[in-house]
Amino acid sequence: MSARFVVDNSVVLAWCFEDEESSYAEAVLERLESAEAVVPAIWPLEVGNGLLVAERKKRLSQAAVVRFLALVGGLPITVEQESPERMLKEIVSLAREHALSTYDASYLDLAMRWGLPLATQDTRLARAANKCKVRVFDPARSRDG
Repeated sequence: MSARFVVDNSVVLAWCFEDEESSYAEAVLERLESAEAVVPAIWPLEVGNGLLVAERKKRLSQAAVVRFLALVGGLPITVEQESPERMLKEIVSLAREHALSTYDASYLDLAMRWGLPLATQDTRLARAANKCKVRVFDPARSRDG
């Protein structure tokens, strides 16, 4: 696996919900057959929360949540840990500068530090990435990373 990229929750949860599916999210998922994704430490909690909210709203059954977690658990996604000090200083500052949530800023920060493209469907996050000279991941490229 040579290609690496940061993937955010807007893409990951689109894999779970039929009404949120997109060709971009599906293409990113397909790229994980030959590439690796990296995510910030907040990612597992963000995915879990999105699934639980959907379950509580009856958008997903508990069985569907379990199936989706098994799917995601089998993907080449590496969680990069961060110190609380970094989260409270650099990431909060980046969020403030680009009018992002700290969650979204954590994806941008990771992409910036590692020099990786960012897979996102979030327009505000994509604009901030562009301002920071971070490429938005293009799953159609043969070697994007």
